Amino acid sequence: MLACMNQDASLHQRRRPPTAHELGGIPWLGLLQPAERERAVAALVVGDARPGDYVCRTGRSPTYWFGVVEGLLKVAIESAQGEAVTFTGMPPGGWFGEGTAIKREPYRFNVQALRASLVAGLPIDDFHWLLDHSIGFNRFIMDQLNERLGQFIAAREIDRLGSPDARVARGLAALFNPVLYPGVGQVLRITQQELAYLVGLSRQRVNEALAFLEAQGAIRVEYGGLRVLDLQALRSSPFARTEGDEGARTRRRAAAGAAHPAL
Repeated sequence: MLACMNQDASLHQRRRPPTAHELGGIPWLGLLQPAERERAVAALVVGDARPGDYVCRTGRSPTYWFGVVEGLLKVAIESAQGEAVTFTGMPPGGWFGEGTAIKREPYRFNVQALRASLVAGLPIDDFHWLLDHSIGFNRFIMDQLNERLGQFIAAREIDRLGSPDARVARGLAALFNPVLYPGVGQVLRITQQELAYLVGLSRQRVNEALAFLEAQGAIRVEYGGLRVLDLQALRSSPFARTEGDEGARTRRRAAAGAAHPAL
């Protein structure tokens, strides 16, 4: 698709101009003045990333600033031991890599499609032109950087949480960030396996945690996704609980499986 994506020719050939409907899924366009918007729209391209496609790879120099119009990506690195460490998911409306684009330095992370996704790219020279000329665009980037800092501080906290329920709660809260991911709204289309990849737990344990969070009134599991009912609770509550004996734990798992087979 785009220059820093997988160099598979067929993927590159899927690059095309965005439709009017797809432009509507790019949140920062509405902040631009007419001349700024005209330049940005002329420069933007979109491409269909298939599951497993890399949008960005560690060590490659940025040629585009990227965003998700549809689908779900994950941002991760590979440890020295060869294990993947996931930082966050990237749902619709999310734009990422602005720090790398500003510094024009090689990527320090991989961005990969978890499912079929529509990814937009703004050429890096046009990105810098908007930084130099657009107050609205600068404010958007400042908000992005500020929210991103808070997100990664929260990610460090999640890594230290002993409760899997808390890991799932905080992971979901990050995906429902209205500033970073305005395209999500109140419903996130995600599978249990995708969520398991993002929070570093097994699918079975994620299923159990979702049942617990739903019982607490924080979320509602719907067919093919999740609806957030209390975002502040997901962000602030430790969701600590006593696991109990193995029999009780087994009963919770069975109840979770019966309650949410569709997600």
